[in-house]
Amino acid sequence: MKAIFATSPTALLHAASAAADPVGFFTSRAATQRPFVLQFPGLGRVVFHGTSSSARDILTAPSSGCRAPLPNPIEPVVGPASLILLSGEPHRRERSLLTPAFQGEQIKRYADVIASATSQQIRDLRPGDAVDVYDLAVDITLDVAIRVVFGVADPARRLRYTRAVKDLLAANTAPLMLVPALRRDVAGIGPWARLVRFRDGLDRLLSEDMAQRRTPGASGGDMLDLLLSATDESGRGRTDSETLDQLRTLLAAGHETTASSLTWALYHVHRDESVRARIRAELAGCATPSDIAALPYLGAVIKEVLRMHPPVPIVLRRLTAPLTVGGTTHPAGRVVGVALYALHFNPEIWSEPHRFDPDRFLTHRPTPFEYAPFGGGYRRCIGAAFATSELAIALGTILTQLDLRVPHRDDAATPPRSIARGIAVAPATAIRLDVTDRRVSGPSSR
Repeated sequence: MKAIFATSPTALLHAASAAADPVGFFTSRAATQRPFVLQFPGLGRVVFHGTSSSARDILTAPSSGCRAPLPNPIEPVVGPASLILLSGEPHRRERSLLTPAFQGEQIKRYADVIASATSQQIRDLRPGDAVDVYDLAVDITLDVAIRVVFGVADPARRLRYTRAVKDLLAANTAPLMLVPALRRDVAGIGPWARLVRFRDGLDRLLSEDMAQRRTPGASGGDMLDLLLSATDESGRGRTDSETLDQLRTLLAAGHETTASSLTWALYHVHRDESVRARIRAELAGCATPSDIAALPYLGAVIKEVLRMHPPVPIVLRRLTAPLTVGGTTHPAGRVVGVALYALHFNPEIWSEPHRFDPDRFLTHRPTPFEYAPFGGGYRRCIGAAFATSELAIALGTILTQLDLRVPHRDDAATPPRSIARGIAVAPATAIRLDVTDRRVSGPSSR
């Protein structure tokens, strides 16, 4: 084991290989070396594991023995009070405050909003149009996030939010994400100053809506109401600064990850006519958007997409106490991780792991340590149920209203690689589909 943990002169090459082809890198390393090390700028060495037993050891580690690894590349966007970055008692408290917004009955209330946002984003598409799938997915998921969080009905204000979020995410460049030392103001100029200006601009919009919602009689029945009214066991709520960090997390981090998954879902569904036909056969029996979210085969498609393309493909913990993972004892201070590509493509767990096969989720229910697209344990993504519901409803709405096909020039193209794109991992090259027909509108939505 000593050789594995030694500093390697090829660390930068390995990091570049992981960024260029993360699926190939993590699956090949996991097959030849368990565990394996990857150097992250600013974070140092991370010891990765890719077996279900090791995943169990990491994901079930108690909060008293580990914390979120910092620095984090998304901190400039979400802020230090974001649930993603908190640890210990602050994390437990914030998670309890956020939980009501993501409970089952509350998620069902968002179904019509998701369907309506999707319908509006595709309403102007006509036969002959070419669609950049990732751009469409970003527009849909960001519109959903704005509507669900704030209930914004005014299209002009939604457009202001859209521009503000996109500007902020674009300003969080790779150097700022990977080199925390660059996150400083130099006479009000430079990349960091630009990011801060965009973040302040988004915060002004957020603060306006927070102030309006606090006026007597104002209520939107959305996540903002729940965030502003939530209190802990002692009756204390959030400060405005803490609320802003959570709102930026919901708007920015939430929509990019879902957009990546929706892109891959549209990719796979439109490369397999039998999969598409089975989904449409299920959709024929749906009366409402909530019905779409409950479809078993469509749900299996979403699960298989998340298996092959987890939007955040690594789960990390910084140890505050020694932890034994897969027979190796790691000391306090070390960062350990689950490489989800290694786990999700592990042939000891998944038959023909590189084949897109939704049926595997109809015949087998994997454990949380074999399949973990949303992480696991006490830090599992709090929005997992909402994200899977959104993916199913958005994909189902598109298939109900549009006929799309792969352009003839791309029929024989190999699948694009996955690469880091902002907060999530997304296709390295553009995925395009052609609109061939419009269908009669499906399940009704408000």
